[in-house]
Amino acid sequence: MLMPKRVKRRKQFRGTMTGKALRGNQITNGEFGLVATEPCWIKSNQIEAARIAMTRYTKRGGKVWIKIFPDKPVTAKPAETRMGSGKGALEYWVAVVKPGRVMFEIGGVSEEVAREALRLAMHKLPCKCKIASRADLEGGVANEN
Repeated sequence: MLMPKRVKRRKQFRGTMTGKALRGNQITNGEFGLVATEPCWIKSNQIEAARIAMTRYTKRGGKVWIKIFPDKPVTAKPAETRMGSGKGALEYWVAVVKPGRVMFEIGGVSEEVAREALRLAMHKLPCKCKIASRADLEGGVANEN
């Protein structure tokens, strides 16, 4: 499972997920990518499940890039515990994903294989996603400039 080696502070505030992704919204390494269309927290085990689904389908051909990292600790208190007595213990790590963020990229395989591998990975994730090619995202940026 992905998690930071060390952190400055053990526990974090929950924060907000408003707005669109300003960084990580371009396909930089591969040819096709999985883009989030809604904000969510993605757990480290969900990232791992999506990675395994993609590599298993491609029969370890091509290359997969994971563009998100779970660096936010989420705490939880035990069941049937009274209110108060501080914040709960660290339960799992999440990656904060905003709409437009490219989460996974794949390259070195045909378009049909890449799209099917990304579709399988999409089912492992808790948010709605879309499959985009490098040309799709670059076209949108060229029109803005």
